[in-house]
Amino acid sequence: MRRKTPISQSFSSTQAVTSPNVLGIEDASLGIAGTIQKEDARVEILASFLERHTSPLKPYERYARSLVEIADRYDIDYRLLPAIMMQESNVCKAIPPGSNNCLGFGIHERGTLTFPTYEEGFDRAARELKKNYIDQGLNTPEKIMKKYTPSSNGSWANSVNQWIAEMEYNDRDMGRDMKSDADLLEYVK
Repeated sequence: MRRKTPISQSFSSTQAVTSPNVLGIEDASLGIAGTIQKEDARVEILASFLERHTSPLKPYERYARSLVEIADRYDIDYRLLPAIMMQESNVCKAIPPGSNNCLGFGIHERGTLTFPTYEEGFDRAARELKKNYIDQGLNTPEKIMKKYTPSSNGSWANSVNQWIAEMEYNDRDMGRDMKSDADLLEYVK
């Protein structure tokens, strides 16, 4: 059975709660107690996404952690960069040789922006997206598309929204079924 609600994406560090009612049992005399661990699942979600799409960004957890850290540094949705990477380069499988540019950022007829590392490319794109898009009120893929790729017929935003939904539900089919114009401020701290 497929998940119909998003998987947990908490931002807090490990937090334990112990209660006789954790399992929903009202009678504490039964002696049932439990502990709930609440952790940040974003790295695992992104690593799973990279692996599911056989990204060359290996080890997956390392790059997933880097993407989450960069998203936190710039207060952007942690799903935005990987979703754009999927749309622009099939999560880094189709990029100009030696460019380390998975986001299609600065790739045009005047030349190609290159970076010494993938992480530096992620950082530059996140900084520019925050300053020139999100801080300007362009906080959905549909709004970003009109400036990022103005010639798109809507397919760019549709695709980015699909990948964001796939990460939301950690399920490819649910990504296709449940996509909507994502609020990119939803998971920002």
